[in-house]
Amino acid sequence: VQVEFYMNENTFKERLKLFFIKNQRSSLRIRLFNFSLKLLSCFLYIVRVLLDDPSQQHGWSPIIWVNRSLPLWGLQVSVASISLLETILLSYLSYKGNIWEQVVRIPFLLEIINAIPFIITIFWPALRNLFIPVFLNCWLAKHALENMINDLHRAIQRTQSAMFNQVLILISTLLCLIFTCICGIQHLERAGNKLTLFDSLYFCIVTFSTVGFGDVTPKIWPSKLLVVIMICVALVVLPIQLEQLAYLWMERQKSGGNYSRHRAQTEKHVVLCVSSLKIDLLMDFLNEFYAHPRLQDYYVVILCPTEMDVQVRRVLQIPMWSQRVIYLQGSALKDQDLLRAKMDDAEACFILSSRCEVDRPAADHQTILRSWAVKDFAPNCPLYVQILKPENKFHIKFADHVVCEEEFKYAMLALNCICPATSTLITLLVHTSRGQEGQQSPEQWQKMYGRCSGNEVYHINLEESVFFAEYEGKSFTYASFHAHKKFGVCLIGVRREDNKNILLNPGPRYIMSSSDICFYINITKEENSAFKKQEQHRKNHLSRSFYHGPSRLPVHSIIASMGTVAIDLQDTSCRSPSGPTLNLPSEAGKTGRRPSIAPVLEVADSSALHTCDLLSDQSEDETTPSDEEVSNGLEYVQYLKGYPPYSPYIGSSPTFCHLLHEKVPFCCLRLDKGCQHNYYEDAKAYGFKNKIIIVAAETAGNGLYNFIVPLRAYYRPKKELNPIVLLLDNPPDLHFLDAICWFPMVYYMVGSIDNLDDLLRCGVTFAANMVVVDKESTMSAEEDYMADAKTIVNVQTLF
Repeated sequence: VQVEFYMNENTFKERLKLFFIKNQRSSLRIRLFNFSLKLLSCFLYIVRVLLDDPSQQHGWSPIIWVNRSLPLWGLQVSVASISLLETILLSYLSYKGNIWEQVVRIPFLLEIINAIPFIITIFWPALRNLFIPVFLNCWLAKHALENMINDLHRAIQRTQSAMFNQVLILISTLLCLIFTCICGIQHLERAGNKLTLFDSLYFCIVTFSTVGFGDVTPKIWPSKLLVVIMICVALVVLPIQLEQLAYLWMERQKSGGNYSRHRAQTEKHVVLCVSSLKIDLLMDFLNEFYAHPRLQDYYVVILCPTEMDVQVRRVLQIPMWSQRVIYLQGSALKDQDLLRAKMDDAEACFILSSRCEVDRPAADHQTILRSWAVKDFAPNCPLYVQILKPENKFHIKFADHVVCEEEFKYAMLALNCICPATSTLITLLVHTSRGQEGQQSPEQWQKMYGRCSGNEVYHINLEESVFFAEYEGKSFTYASFHAHKKFGVCLIGVRREDNKNILLNPGPRYIMSSSDICFYINITKEENSAFKKQEQHRKNHLSRSFYHGPSRLPVHSIIASMGTVAIDLQDTSCRSPSGPTLNLPSEAGKTGRRPSIAPVLEVADSSALHTCDLLSDQSEDETTPSDEEVSNGLEYVQYLKGYPPYSPYIGSSPTFCHLLHEKVPFCCLRLDKGCQHNYYEDAKAYGFKNKIIIVAAETAGNGLYNFIVPLRAYYRPKKELNPIVLLLDNPPDLHFLDAICWFPMVYYMVGSIDNLDDLLRCGVTFAANMVVVDKESTMSAEEDYMADAKTIVNVQTLF
């Protein structure tokens, strides 16, 4: 038999509880009504005091009896009755089985003291002038105000501020103490000095402020006792409130508070998320971010889970940063902290990692989680993410911009082996500088380095440019050469009006158009230079297309004075009237000085230029063996061009490379040990024609793959490929060997850069480049500047 139980919870008590307590809006109205009743009762007490005249009474009777008019008595009785009924009803609705818990509460006892005597006077008219301490209702008003604020936050569904509540409690407590002391002293002194309310207010302010003029003093002992009691209460209550307020203030200073919604809607800001904020990371970001003139009005909100250290706090107190940088202690994985930072209104979010992280995979995992959290919370916010390990890039492919430090570092090291100082050039371009570093140094190279560090990449429309307007219709090579010769600027790329891609050094076949955007390297942008467009147009009427002889730049020119190096051509009057080409100097002029650079064509001539298809096999030395190889009897190895069949990690970019027809056995990759395929045990035995590139690293990480790829890129001729030897402290795993076994002339050996025998075995005496990579195990998280200590000592020992 199925038994069903029905229970009706809509009883009269439940309905009252729903209206008075559970319902947020109705409960807020009840709290507001109760607060108004308490304030009204205090106001009626003040009115009664102002209308009363204690001079008609003598002795102690003024303390017990007062003069209360009938209308005033009626209002006070009405207010007390309503307040008492409300208190009893709320106590009944909140009753949970323990009646003494409801009765002994201080608010309930104060309500009984202030309301019951008025109820008694209804039935006993002789007691209508009995003194009742109605001014104690100020404490009930304080209690009602606190409840009302809590209900208000619940009704509007906002998280209440602990600081706001604590300040409110402190102010209301102080006002209640002063009001209680004023009313108590004034009433007790009815039998003494007959003080008014203003005199009592003056006495309380002078006493509580510890000034104590002594012109107004209590006369009778009850008022003196009340003063002692109120001072003791103030000395106990106020320090506790101040201590709590100071604690909340300190905690708020640590957490950083909130970034206001009004400021987020009226001002632009970006959010910087980091796991731990180091002073170097902070200053690098702020200096580079605010280097752009359009970002001067942006705010930077830092969201970090750790507390600010002393150095960061000191820097953020500098006026230049204190007005624009806001520090919030919180986690990007919490929606509440992202809401505090107003991530949904941010112009961009930067998620960065420290370069000197000891556990780099763990740092990447935290970065990935932060990226996911930010993307879920604010999907429209542009995301800039710094990752350390290349194998973790595919986890954040949704980010707008991803920079992999290890991938970029190894690629720069590889390019340094091909073209020395490539990494220095890139570093100087991406690093913002005024070009004033090292100017006080006695070394000339430091001065030159400092001046060139001020170079930046700028862009301008060709038809609006003084530097490049005259080269419209000319080849890119011609424009780049003569702009560098004439103005000292370096044209590195262009962008078509209908294309978003930037063409870096497109070559002599690219013809400059008036709508092209020119990207150039210079110490300052053209708009800030000393060249005047009107003067340039006047000169262009005389000779628009050609420039003869060395440059005659004004001394006051900003560009010419900053040490931009330009290769000076001889005065080669090699312009031919028959065509837009530059003729080579004749053999007869051997007595003259030879030009340092060959002349550059104005417009590409198909008869003078070979077709350059980068994806095709154009090099003769890569299809057939050279005569020298045949005459020497060397074994000729033919390479393929294609994409590596295996990559060490997911998400690696495919690159067209020189590859072997068949992968090399793993045993043959070991340089220092012979196998059944060869018996060589050192680099000298291999007899490499080209010099070796040695890479000393702790482990065969996935970043080493990005070092090998540029050195085996398809555009490099086969005869220029250098053997690569990886000197590893720890043996590589099979996945890494499987990825590199398709590349020609790539070997490894287990050893240390500290061991001279290992260096000689790997061919240090035959090496063209020695690349030493930081060891992650020796990085010190406590002191960032010591992260490269081991590498520096090893390099100095090597040389």
